[in-house]
Amino acid sequence: MDFNPAKSVAVLVTNLVEDVEYTEPVEALKSAGHKVTTISFEKGTVEGKHGTQINIDKSIDEVSPQDFDALFIPGGFSPDQLRADQRFVEFTKFFLATNKLTASICHGPQLMIQTGLVQGRTMTAYLTVQPDLYYAGARIEDKAVVIDGNLITSREPKDIPAFNDAFLSAL
Repeated sequence: MDFNPAKSVAVLVTNLVEDVEYTEPVEALKSAGHKVTTISFEKGTVEGKHGTQINIDKSIDEVSPQDFDALFIPGGFSPDQLRADQRFVEFTKFFLATNKLTASICHGPQLMIQTGLVQGRTMTAYLTVQPDLYYAGARIEDKAVVIDGNLITSREPKDIPAFNDAFLSAL
């Protein structure tokens, strides 16, 4: 029998996250029995690009990256806002620097660029983010899901089923 104990997953979001890039992977994670903690600037709620209200479990000041097994960064305009705050950059940097499972879709890798740790990694992202990753030193593959060790990246909402499969398999 294959027993996979529940893992603790940190999700970094703020307003204007791409709704389905948050809701569908989080639902898949929870359905598989994993503990999801949604983190933003402060507790309360944020609103997705299409109006989804997302409950924030913890503020960035209440958490430590050491408390989680994996990190998930959904896309939309959220990652661009988060990368302007060094607390979110350092949180993300910990996962990449310690080779902990890090998964991101669409514009999510924008937050990873700020860490300085994408150089030499094989990744994908939304079409307009791919050049940014390339200029930061990443190798780009235009595929639904790209797995580079413990780093999983995906391009856009239509890739969510493949992304979810890869993320759940890695957990």
